[in-house]
Amino acid sequence: MKSTSFILSLSLLLFHVSLTHAAGGKWQLLQQSVGISAMHMQLLHNDRVVMFDRTDFGPSNLSLPNGACVNNDCTAHSAEYDVKTNTVRPLTVLSDVWCSSGAVAPDGRLIQTGGNGAGERRVRIFEPCTGCDWKEIENALNARRWYATDHILPNGRQIIIGGRGQFNYEFYPKTKSSSNLYSLPFLTQTNGAGEENNLYPFVFLNVDGNLFIFANNRAILFNYAKKQVVQTYPQISGGDPRCYPSSGSAVLLPLKNLKAPSVEAEVLVCGGAPKGSFAKVNQGTFVEALKTCARIEINNPNPQWVVETMPQAKVMGDMLLLPDGTVLLINGASSGTAGWENGRNPVLNPVVYRPDNSIGSRFEQQNPTTIPRMYHSTAILLRDGRVLVGGSNPHDKYEFTNVLFPTELRLEAFSPDYLDAKYNNLRPKINAPKSQAKINYGKKLSIQFSVKGNLVTKSVSVSMAAPSFNTHSFSMNQRLLVLEAENIIKGGTTTYEVQVTTPASRNLAPSGYYLLYVVHQEIPSAAIWVQIL
Repeated sequence: MKSTSFILSLSLLLFHVSLTHAAGGKWQLLQQSVGISAMHMQLLHNDRVVMFDRTDFGPSNLSLPNGACVNNDCTAHSAEYDVKTNTVRPLTVLSDVWCSSGAVAPDGRLIQTGGNGAGERRVRIFEPCTGCDWKEIENALNARRWYATDHILPNGRQIIIGGRGQFNYEFYPKTKSSSNLYSLPFLTQTNGAGEENNLYPFVFLNVDGNLFIFANNRAILFNYAKKQVVQTYPQISGGDPRCYPSSGSAVLLPLKNLKAPSVEAEVLVCGGAPKGSFAKVNQGTFVEALKTCARIEINNPNPQWVVETMPQAKVMGDMLLLPDGTVLLINGASSGTAGWENGRNPVLNPVVYRPDNSIGSRFEQQNPTTIPRMYHSTAILLRDGRVLVGGSNPHDKYEFTNVLFPTELRLEAFSPDYLDAKYNNLRPKINAPKSQAKINYGKKLSIQFSVKGNLVTKSVSVSMAAPSFNTHSFSMNQRLLVLEAENIIKGGTTTYEVQVTTPASRNLAPSGYYLLYVVHQEIPSAAIWVQIL
């Protein structure tokens, strides 16, 4: 008995040490209240974050300036957060932006589409300039867009796909040759009876210019120009839904070896809810969420999903590409589904997924937050490598008392372990070019940087991250490209110059603003903004 007890105690000790060693990252409360619940977030190239909730929540805790009111509501339902000064400025939306979509145009403007009620066919434009506010265009869309997904295309226009009751797609801005509404039968085929499970579909631009579209439990490769399905992928084993309201999340894994004749592209889908979970929630039963991720090489001649197990079940979580090439899984719950009051058991510990590790060693649990981030939570990557986290309102109004998960107005930052001071000697600092630099396709680019400690030249790379529009567990237009270091020249005691080749085409990197990082031994610099034209 003593021997068994000793072995058990030793096993528990070793387990505890392993978890403690693996845990990383730090949390910081930035704002006790930003005044609104950040249901949607987008970082712009002036290092300010536009966030908004919905106009029919009731009065928010942020007043519109100068006593202004919209439809007898004198409070804001959108705000601009200044990362540098940690301050919030109220913005004015004229119609309901609830459960909408968006993307940043090549010129840096946020183009936001759809919403609910009077806002369902509107386009709203936000220009990143001092004192600017939303501009709205009525009837700019052909169809009601509520729970739709947007993606920037190689030609710089947006495609808007799906939404409640919409099994079609359209483009913005309109042209004479593409001003219509185009049918997408795949969305009809994936529309689950009574549950949908195909809203906010996961959409990624493939390296060949086609779109990978995942809805419910399966995916296609779609040529939107010819209106043709190029490839039909198998279902993920088990056939459980992964899209809203059984909300999992997904990323296109970092694109590497960009000068190769054929660039590999892999999609990772994590979490979701078992079949029937949404109906069971309405009966008072909160089913445990899915504990699996599935990964697929989308250009493989025989593509197959490879299933992995997460440390914890997750629904309503977010997935972010970090500049070191890892994936951060953050926010969400471990039972229930998306929807009003539908989630239970918040997941407080983020998880880092290392795609280059072998299966079984890819997930690393991180230090927990103390704030549940349930339905309507958001997370985005910032220029300094932190992750901004906000939102969480599982109620149809602002509810702060006598509820299980109060409406959340607090804003946090999660600092991944690579920002720890112990890595300061390894961390690069970009000296040139200056932020807001303009770059071209398929050209040599020299980046001057400094490192305090010893430089390991074989462990230097450059990454370009497209800032994403985040809402409802999906980051639209999220993309990270790894540029291989071709030559490194030492300039001084601690200064260096690395030469890379920029992406060759708009299929790899649609035109627009990107965060450019120098990465050394898996430790990223703060980024500069570059605009690829």
